[in-house]
Amino acid sequence: MSGIPSVNLQDFLSEDKNRNKKFIEEIGSAFEDIGFVALSGHFLSDELVKDLYSEVRNFFNLPQEVKDSYEIPGIGGQRGYTSFGKEHAKGKKEGDLKEFWHFGQYVEDNPKLEAEYPDNVMVKELPNFNVIGKETYKMLEKTAKYVLRALALHLELEETYFDDYIKNGNSILRPIHYPPITSEPKNAIRAAAHGDINLITLLMGAQGKGLQVMNHQGEWVDAIAQPNELMINVGDMLSRLTNNKLKSTIHQVVNPPRELWGTSRYSIPYFMHPVSDMPLNCLDNCVDEENPKQFEDITAGEFLHERLIELGLIKK
Repeated sequence: MSGIPSVNLQDFLSEDKNRNKKFIEEIGSAFEDIGFVALSGHFLSDELVKDLYSEVRNFFNLPQEVKDSYEIPGIGGQRGYTSFGKEHAKGKKEGDLKEFWHFGQYVEDNPKLEAEYPDNVMVKELPNFNVIGKETYKMLEKTAKYVLRALALHLELEETYFDDYIKNGNSILRPIHYPPITSEPKNAIRAAAHGDINLITLLMGAQGKGLQVMNHQGEWVDAIAQPNELMINVGDMLSRLTNNKLKSTIHQVVNPPRELWGTSRYSIPYFMHPVSDMPLNCLDNCVDEENPKQFEDITAGEFLHERLIELGLIKK
């Protein structure tokens, strides 16, 4: 339907070795080819998804001055609210046509990381907003862990290779609101063409047209998920680690046709980040004479800092 392969996480979780192997092969080849996959069988219940969208709409419907009170200076937008047009794609001057919120990691048993990460911001007007946000964050983190285990096996690594790097990782859940468009945008779209920074992204809300992915022929392909599917893509960190064996594909969110300008769009990506000291040095088994090493050695934290500067979210 949309040129994006579909897989079911329950195949990987099954005790049937054939289903297990099928999932690893399917997700591995999808990420080597187009870098995107639609995933069902995840850990989000329909009820949790419904509750989250309700809370997210409630937040973005708050008066602007209330939302602005949750925009925290000096942390590069890592937690709380980021107002309309603040973020732009790498190399673009125009701000994207969106406002968003960030939930961050709920650190367990690690005082060092607890001190390093900014605190999550509590919305006092909406008592359930943070409760539902935390539960969603945890379920997406759990889903992402098993996806990375499958990818580790595809890359001929130990199945739990990523586990320690993503435990208490600097992951972000980002509810986004693309407000109605009221006048002809000047060179701006809802989210300009970009690659994601992180290991993998799990996206809720790709059920309608808008998200587009660039294929190897340089053509834009609509990425549309079924109601029970998450759209999952490779980020730049995983692409670096695998010496571009797994592809971080350029994607964008285009403006709707003029007759739909009066409508809001919501999408909720979960950006799976590792801990900042994870090395992103190209894996030895992804480097050979045909595929020489393409990237300098760097840690996840250093790479993230570079990219936040490029996005205009922190100053040099």
